[in-house]
Amino acid sequence: MTVTPRVIPRPEHSLSRRDIDPDALKVLYRLRQAEHIAYLVGGSVRDLLLGRRPKDFDIGTSAHPAQVKKLFRNCWIIGRRFRLAHVKFGPKIIEVATFRRQLAPGEEVVAEGVPAPDPSTAEGRHLIHHDNTFGTPEEDAFRRDFTINALFYDIATFSIIDYVGGLHDLRDRIVRSIGDPDVRLREDPVRMLRAIALAARLDFTIEPTLLASIRTHRQEIAKASPARMIEEYYKILRAGSAEHAFRALADVELLEPTSPELQKGAGPALWQSLARLDAYRRTFESTPDTLTNAVLLGAVLAPLGLLDKIHPRGAEAAPKLGVLPLARRDVERLRQIIQMQRRLHDVTASARAQRGLVHRSIFREALTWFDIHAGNPDLSAHWKSVLDGAGQPEGTGEESEGGEPPFKRRRRRRRRRRRRPVLLG
Repeated sequence: MTVTPRVIPRPEHSLSRRDIDPDALKVLYRLRQAEHIAYLVGGSVRDLLLGRRPKDFDIGTSAHPAQVKKLFRNCWIIGRRFRLAHVKFGPKIIEVATFRRQLAPGEEVVAEGVPAPDPSTAEGRHLIHHDNTFGTPEEDAFRRDFTINALFYDIATFSIIDYVGGLHDLRDRIVRSIGDPDVRLREDPVRMLRAIALAARLDFTIEPTLLASIRTHRQEIAKASPARMIEEYYKILRAGSAEHAFRALADVELLEPTSPELQKGAGPALWQSLARLDAYRRTFESTPDTLTNAVLLGAVLAPLGLLDKIHPRGAEAAPKLGVLPLARRDVERLRQIIQMQRRLHDVTASARAQRGLVHRSIFREALTWFDIHAGNPDLSAHWKSVLDGAGQPEGTGEESEGGEPPFKRRRRRRRRRRRRPVLLG
């Protein structure tokens, strides 16, 4: 069945090319010059229409990944489940995805070495394991998760293209599933987490049918990749709306299947910690990179006293939050960050000792933690002045697991050999 999209011409919407990243425009125009369809897609269109600055500018195109690579020397093809083209401009990446269609029953492909799911079960019928089936823009729109994420901006006509009613939901500030939410959530259980995080970040309402499906299928989240889930947690913590998001996750009991410690500990101490993290994120919106995984992790572990419970000192097993894997390096850095807080509260040490402290590799993360949780701007200003006066620390180089630079042996000066006098005669 073909759906006639709603097309909003340039005079009737607020999205302007001036708001699009110049490198993303270069990619869009080159794809168009090669006679491929090329749209700005997904969250970038949504955010621009809401007057927000997108984090990423993603592109959908009719060109296959190999065709994109031929057009751009600075292009790399990545991914196994999804083959994507990454066009690199220095440290910046413009992601280019070929339009895809929804998989038909029986087309699911599992990774090599993984047993195929039983087609008689819900998992076998609905869980997507592989998706490199290319399609049309319409098919691509209907396979996306939420209506407000399925809007396209056509660089050729400067119009907004809406196949799924996303503009209506954007106006009404609603997060709505595309298609039957019972089916779509079982296809990819992480969509439950993303629906709640998206609503929290945008201050939107979750459509009642979708919310009911999340409550019904919340245990399905345990089938998602644990590594993928912990990365979603970090995204939520870094977004500036962590308190709202984790309150909503706890309300629908979506934390319990994968991180029961957080579900059990959800309360005032956690909410206060996350509120401080969000306030810092909003204050330093242009520099979210100061929030490392160790600092983010501490915002949920420290207020609940979970650090030593999930990974006691000297433990050989890899640390975990519920079933979610944590990097040992992040946990150890968090310990050092917390240990340094006592020294940051004490400014009676000598100037030399203070300069030595700011040169430690963990100092900047420790000061970020201090800014978030100590609530003492005068002391923060003091340590920042010490840091500025001490200059930049020497190159980080290779660090030990705990984050401290290895001991550098001082090179001994070679003694010059005295030349014997030459006797003439």
